[in-house]
Amino acid sequence: MAPQLPQPQVRSNISKFLKSFLGISRILQIVFGAGLWITVAANKYDGPIHFVLFVAVLFWLLTLALFFITLLDKQDLVPLLGGERWLCTNLTHDVAAAALYLPAIGVMFYKTESYAYCNLDQYQHSCLYKVYLTAAVFACLCCLSYLLSVIYGGCRKSRGEQTVI
Repeated sequence: MAPQLPQPQVRSNISKFLKSFLGISRILQIVFGAGLWITVAANKYDGPIHFVLFVAVLFWLLTLALFFITLLDKQDLVPLLGGERWLCTNLTHDVAAAALYLPAIGVMFYKTESYAYCNLDQYQHSCLYKVYLTAAVFACLCCLSYLLSVIYGGCRKSRGEQTVI
């Protein structure tokens, strides 16, 4: 039996979402979030970095779920949060992500600064300075992409729109 191709309407919705501001923003959030938690998890970490890893993985998974639910246009199947509440659900997610990424950025800057002494050519031991600096950049990019989504969602909500696209 030949595989069924998606109906033209479904293909149109997928294309429309991927070309929208929120679709592009979600893709960037997924990429930057994965970059952050992979950078941190692939190296030795301790103390407050656990919080950064928690925030990165939690919102990476939630963003992935929101992305695929919206991509497949299945938000009506989500109890309590879907349907006409989907824009508000996305806006709440983005506000929470931005709010928790801000202290994560602070933690990453603090840890980066605490390892600044080993950023010398003469220092021969392993140093986490560049790892933490890279993670701090990813955390800033994540936070920026969530803040842009908050602004976009807030504008749509203030105009009385109910959909994310």
